[in-house]
Amino acid sequence: MVIGALISLHEGGPTISQQRPFTAALALRVTRFAHAFRQIIFAQVKISAINTIFTGIFLGGTLPLFRGSFASNKTLIAITFLAGLLPVIGNLISNTLIFIVGLSISVYVGIGALVFLVVIHKLEYFLNARIVGTRIRAHAWELLLAMLALEVAFGVAGLIAAPIYYAYIKNELSDAGLI
Repeated sequence: MVIGALISLHEGGPTISQQRPFTAALALRVTRFAHAFRQIIFAQVKISAINTIFTGIFLGGTLPLFRGSFASNKTLIAITFLAGLLPVIGNLISNTLIFIVGLSISVYVGIGALVFLVVIHKLEYFLNARIVGTRIRAHAWELLLAMLALEVAFGVAGLIAAPIYYAYIKNELSDAGLI
């Protein structure tokens, strides 16, 4: 992720046509990777905003109906947005904090928060795949399959990186005329 951020912020040197073949091919691949990274990051901002809205509705609207209320609602909402900028792991971070704060109020509030977070998190997988898929011109099932395959192969790190690598690989195959 750090390398992708550095590459996406890097300004290119000479044009590809002015470079030697290996340098030109490498520069083209780096440019494509940076483009894929930017697409996923901009989609992730949208996903984080949607997650934050749902969490805000839960913390500020739904939870008080059941006599549960967090004194730190605004902080938890801010953490949800900021952590949500990290694909997959960000949701786990914010969900863990909300669950722990819920448990500090009562077991019932903690369990209610956990149920809400599990349901919302599972629904967001499909929403995330749809948002990211639209951004990279891929069907949601393609992205979910790539996420599953890379999670199996590389664990959580593969799950987090899957959308970026899938966008890059799809772009490479499309430009080569293979798909």
